[in-house]
Amino acid sequence: GRAARARRGRCHGSGRARGPGRRTMALRRLLLRYFPPGIILEYEEGGESKTRPIDLLDLKPDTDVTALVEEIQKGEPLITAACVEYVILLVRRLQQKLGEKENHKFSLFKVLRTHLLPLTNAAFNKSGSRFITGSYDRTCKLWDTASGEELHTLEGHKNVVYAIAFNNPYGDKIATGSFDKTCKLWSTETGKCYHTFRGHSAEIVCLSFNLQSTVVATGSMDTTAKLWDIEKGEEVATLRGHSAEIIALSFNTTGDKMITGSFDHTVAVWDVGTGR
Repeated sequence: GRAARARRGRCHGSGRARGPGRRTMALRRLLLRYFPPGIILEYEEGGESKTRPIDLLDLKPDTDVTALVEEIQKGEPLITAACVEYVILLVRRLQQKLGEKENHKFSLFKVLRTHLLPLTNAAFNKSGSRFITGSYDRTCKLWDTASGEELHTLEGHKNVVYAIAFNNPYGDKIATGSFDKTCKLWSTETGKCYHTFRGHSAEIVCLSFNLQSTVVATGSMDTTAKLWDIEKGEEVATLRGHSAEIIALSFNTTGDKMITGSFDHTVAVWDVGTGR
């Protein structure tokens, strides 16, 4: 599917309106959503930041934009007279996008004969110049995307290499999680192993770096997730609470929270600093 794309803009003379219960609402900015077409109003109400979408699913290349915005304004108190011209401009941008013909052409770039046994995962670095593959052959391989050249084979795990990741956006380190219950940290440039993280009592099936590249998290069939200090090579915390296997995890942008998804039908939100 196509990802939604937003374009930010400020509305000069941000409008103030009375919402339900006569609470003051102040428009902060407008977000343009290209797909599906729409405008998102970002506003403040009672000291709290909120958003409200205006879907424009029926927008066509020949729609009368001025009339459409006038109709929207009747039912939306946040769009004041001071904002109308800017809203018209945004809707015309959406209209222009709808009128563009997409002529993307995709073709097969390369087929690389990689591992002797089936692959488990693949991942790019941020720029896409390199990628890694994990396999049932117990290795992770690092590849140059443009040439297809194998740069390194990361050997050392005693079982399937199942979960792999670059420490994007930096891309100078690689983490591998294995059915041998360990996670290894590698140098992208040399292929050498920095650390082997031991502590899980069952297979590691998911892992992720935080964006700051200070911590790597591992999720395991043992129902726990663990946080590891990249620099020291030490365990920082064990996150206990799920009653079944953890099969997915992810950090937020600031790296202070993490979510884990489990076969116990729940998602848990964790405080990274305390492990709670």
